[in-house]
Amino acid sequence: MKPALPSGLRAPAPWRRPGLWFAAGVLALVVASAASLDLQWQQFLSLEALHSMGRFLGEFYPPDLSPGLLRQVLVASWETLAMSLLGTGLAALGGLLLALPASRMQAGERAWLRTPTRWLLNALRSIPELVWATLLLISAGLGPFAGTLALACHTLGVLGRLFAEALENAPTGPAEALRQQGVGRVQVLAYASLPQVLPQWLSYTLYRWENNIRAAAVLGVVGAGGLGQLLAFHMGLFHMGKTATILAAMLLMVAAVDALSLLARRALMR
Repeated sequence: MKPALPSGLRAPAPWRRPGLWFAAGVLALVVASAASLDLQWQQFLSLEALHSMGRFLGEFYPPDLSPGLLRQVLVASWETLAMSLLGTGLAALGGLLLALPASRMQAGERAWLRTPTRWLLNALRSIPELVWATLLLISAGLGPFAGTLALACHTLGVLGRLFAEALENAPTGPAEALRQQGVGRVQVLAYASLPQVLPQWLSYTLYRWENNIRAAAVLGVVGAGGLGQLLAFHMGLFHMGKTATILAAMLLMVAAVDALSLLARRALMR
């Protein structure tokens, strides 16, 4: 039996529930998107298309395991890993610095820099890594330097916003207790706020590092170094055996980093 409502209260009509209207709006957008796009499912699933795809995938076998190519793949893999590490590290450092002016530390605080800092973070993360790399290639030139800066710029916008939100949503009890004792703002931040959000910040940083591994592999397509640049070169020349080796190296590296990051995040949350 359904529990009875208190006297004088009535259950809201289904059409008055905001969640129902939100779900209906999302469904309408999905239907409109499917109707407006030229999705040629019949041609995509035709026997001719499946046969062509199977023949294309067959060209990847056997992969090229020559010592010269494996040496190139190893160097490019390290370059991709280094780009992601350095880009994420620079972004985490910048996010730490920008999270403070982008957050309101206590209720009623004016926080003059909060809005313009958040606008800056929004602008940084609204530009994809691939676009950042294309823009930075003009000044930094071809190679991993442009890719590292592109990862740092985009990730700075993401981590800065996440860091600021975590700082604002941290429990206020310890900070208020210190303020009532006359402790200064810097000490409150160091001894009350930061210890609460540091595990969450580290978890965010590790997760973004996972994403940046994949992004760094793609950035090489525009000449930003790493495995992506090697992939674009050999795939453009239809060296399918070499392409298969490079793709396998990407998959192995991403899987290893995902596993390592997952273990690290679990250890931090204990």
